Amino acid sequence: MKNLRKAFPVLRQYTYLNNASCGLLSEKVFEYRQDQDLDFLISGSIFRDQQGKILEEVRETVGKFFNCSPNRVGLVHNFSSGFNTLLEGVDKSSKILLLKEDYPSINWAVNSRDFKVCYAQIDENSERNIEEALKLDKPDLFCFSIIQHENGIKLSIPFLKEMKEKFPETLFVADGTQFIGTEKFDFDTSKLDVVIASGYKWMNAGYGNAIMLFKEDVPKKIDPRSYGFNSLQGKYKAHEGNFLGKFEPGHQDTLNFGSVMAAIKFIDSVGIDLIEERIKLLSKKAKEELEKLGLLEDMVVKRVQHSSIFNIGGDAELLKFLNSKNIICSLKNPGVRVSFHYFNTEEEIDLLVKTLKEYYKK
Repeated sequence: MKNLRKAFPVLRQYTYLNNASCGLLSEKVFEYRQDQDLDFLISGSIFRDQQGKILEEVRETVGKFFNCSPNRVGLVHNFSSGFNTLLEGVDKSSKILLLKEDYPSINWAVNSRDFKVCYAQIDENSERNIEEALKLDKPDLFCFSIIQHENGIKLSIPFLKEMKEKFPETLFVADGTQFIGTEKFDFDTSKLDVVIASGYKWMNAGYGNAIMLFKEDVPKKIDPRSYGFNSLQGKYKAHEGNFLGKFEPGHQDTLNFGSVMAAIKFIDSVGIDLIEERIKLLSKKAKEELEKLGLLEDMVVKRVQHSSIFNIGGDAELLKFLNSKNIICSLKNPGVRVSFHYFNTEEEIDLLVKTLKEYYKK
């Protein structure tokens, strides 16, 4: 574990519990980005002439990692741009199921349009609430986060697969930004129709990149209207009307998208199974310790399985105190959020607990 931590220089200075907000950059990804910029600096257009080959390799690397054919892998610059483009291709008379208080970039984007909207409550009974809403409201789309950004409540992939099989006519569109990179994920087996995820959090791929994974029949149901010269460039979209091209109309940055490829190669060197095992171990310990302190919401305590994201209550003063101890986390509304990645340690959980006890004794 100490060797794995060496790849992330930030860990030498801080107890970093903020991956749910900003994923760390590894030295391997940093080196890739440096090489890209250096090649551009000294070669200019000669370097850019290779962009098609680089992006082709990125698409194939992403497809292999998530078990999705590369001709169904979209490369966009962030979740929001991809999701908004997708929504523009959805029939305006559609009914969309959302989760109450889900990530704003999902709910705001849907509610800014003229869709019919229905909701399911996120709590200790989230799965039951979702199934009842799917049965009662019969939505055309279900748009949701796999893991809730504020308190870490997680929908399991087997549950989502079961729901898709029960309600095959509903299009399942998932935000995987707080999920991909935390465990092994087989997209085709999951039965989800679309997964969109930014790479800067748990993939540790830096900013400016996101992936879109599509099931084969999605183009029959969604018809985005975005086009540009780049819509037809590249091995997997070099024909008119290509579905991927509608999400990629403009110039693409090989530095940012190549960073996803570099991040996946680094994850492969660590082992996604080891990463998943470590995160589950840390999540279990953190939940037990934070529950003892009475800092978790009842709905989180009652969940059998949870992610490694926790909202521990408190306010800006608590955040300031934690920061003064070099513990990095985020202020949410309400509460302070902590999150643990595979490079965190059990000792860091103990330090957090000790620091929280010190704060609440004041």
